[in-house]
Amino acid sequence: MFTIRSVLSSLLAAALVAGCASPRNDEGSTAARQQLAPTGKVRVALSVGPSGSQFRAKLDRSTNVPRGVPVDLANALGERLGAPVELIMYDNYVDLLEGARLGKWDVTFLPYGEARAKVMDYGPAYYFLELTYIVPAHSAIRNQSDVDRAGVRVAAVEKSISATKLQQSLKNTTLIQVKKLAVIREQMGAGQLDAAAAGRETLVGLTPQLPGARVLEGTFYALPVSVAVPKNRPAALAYVTDFIENAKATGAVRSAFDNAGFKQAAVAPAAPKQVAQPVK
Repeated sequence: MFTIRSVLSSLLAAALVAGCASPRNDEGSTAARQQLAPTGKVRVALSVGPSGSQFRAKLDRSTNVPRGVPVDLANALGERLGAPVELIMYDNYVDLLEGARLGKWDVTFLPYGEARAKVMDYGPAYYFLELTYIVPAHSAIRNQSDVDRAGVRVAAVEKSISATKLQQSLKNTTLIQVKKLAVIREQMGAGQLDAAAAGRETLVGLTPQLPGARVLEGTFYALPVSVAVPKNRPAALAYVTDFIENAKATGAVRSAFDNAGFKQAAVAPAAPKQVAQPVK
């Protein structure tokens, strides 16, 4: 079984692609502004769904406006850069990742993944995410080890880290990949699933919509949640790296968590600063 503590050291290097390089000033260098707001706006890719998390926004049913941690962080970034923010919403990872390849957005907040790192560069983590399962009411599944059994139907969102890790680890279970989180809610509510995998807070947020459902204790994987930009934007990456480290230090990330109801969620520690190597 994985824990945040046990994987922290192994994942930190991957999450800190840029180290802690800082932009020249708080207004941002010309290059950073060009790379972060090439259209005049900071286009922020948001993962949205029926349940929010430290990286996923939730739509306000009355206004259809996204709210949550990534929205607060996006607005703070735009304010610091001095540029308006455009929120681009995605209800699935396939389109979000394709948007990075096509240059449709400029920054996002997502869990680290090796496949994702092929189309985006990650800055430092601001949170460490636990992946686990939700099971329906009256389920006989009581712990993590009960899931990998013949006849068990487990769902995960396509292109999610949960789906990738379950493909690698499950030997007996039938893994069902769906387009978006709302499909998991619908299928579990209809009795078509025995379990579903995602981040703990996401699943906890689904429980009121699935009467009697339970989120299992423990985790099958833990990973960093980070700020990221599309590939080959080094000035933008340096700027958002400095931004997220400052947001952790000043309490902006803490406030975003609290505003979204995640008062028990721990903000990731400050990233170690890279030490310049002498020229030989």
